[in-house]
Amino acid sequence: MRSVVTGVGGFLPAHVVSNDDIAQLVETSDEWIVERTGIRSRRRADEGQATSDLAVAAALEALTNAGRSPADVDLIIMATTTPDLTFPATAAIVQRKLGAPPGIAFDIQAVCSGFVYAMAVADNFMVRGLSRCALVIGAETMSRLLDWTDRGTCVLFGDGAGAVVLEPRAGQGTTADRGILGFSLRADGAKQDLLYVDGGPSTTGTVGKLRMQGNQVFRHAVVNISEAVLAAAETAGVTMPEVDWFIPHQANQRILEGVAKRLGIDGERVISTVAEHANTSAASIPLALATAMADGRIKPGQLLLLEAMGGGLTWGAVVLRL
Repeated sequence: MRSVVTGVGGFLPAHVVSNDDIAQLVETSDEWIVERTGIRSRRRADEGQATSDLAVAAALEALTNAGRSPADVDLIIMATTTPDLTFPATAAIVQRKLGAPPGIAFDIQAVCSGFVYAMAVADNFMVRGLSRCALVIGAETMSRLLDWTDRGTCVLFGDGAGAVVLEPRAGQGTTADRGILGFSLRADGAKQDLLYVDGGPSTTGTVGKLRMQGNQVFRHAVVNISEAVLAAAETAGVTMPEVDWFIPHQANQRILEGVAKRLGIDGERVISTVAEHANTSAASIPLALATAMADGRIKPGQLLLLEAMGGGLTWGAVVLRL
């Protein structure tokens, strides 16, 4: 039994923030940002627009794409580091806003790796027969965590949401099957100080702001992600030349290129949306997937490789056939 992606959706807030806009806030420039990150713009949620609102919009598009309705959904897994509230889970809020029936709904917090983690968790529910129609969502309002005086971080992040519908399908147990074929997940809590938020309910009683040691994160990203990708590919029984599309977490164009080069994947097979979306954390992979499906690059039956690394540090990869 395989967990098959039957629908994909994405949503971006209307408010576009250019590099020139950020240059009005901190000492930076469009040239400086593009050279170091590849980012040209990002989206920002409007006041009163919550993470759940972004998630609902992406989920509805994914359900429509799958030919399903909220009434069909029995599992919602929400990957986010910017929940609406401390509790309940934003997944439960999304369930209510969608009008979905009572079922399983919970959040996963693995920061930028959240969507990869969520896909792996949903796969376990599905192959055990505990779900017939799952929504896996990555949604973030990262702008709410940023220190707008820190040019090393405020230029990097944006808001957005992406979602997929997963449904069980019988396969033959080969790499030709549609669905999730393999994954690998990793975490190293000893690297917390490289990327974290300096607040929380049980410590400061505040939301806090995002802090990052950019050079160290870059070094760990290229090495660690490559290892996880190869482990996921080995589990799936596929090789890098077989991969049709590499869909990395959209953190930084230099990281995307570094990982692809280390894996021997040419640039023509890499989906990159970082220039327009910036780093949308857990939303970045499903947003990139939705973008590339909408413009016709990614087609049914193709082999996809997804990967991410985030605060924690966490990282991981998923191999699936669309």
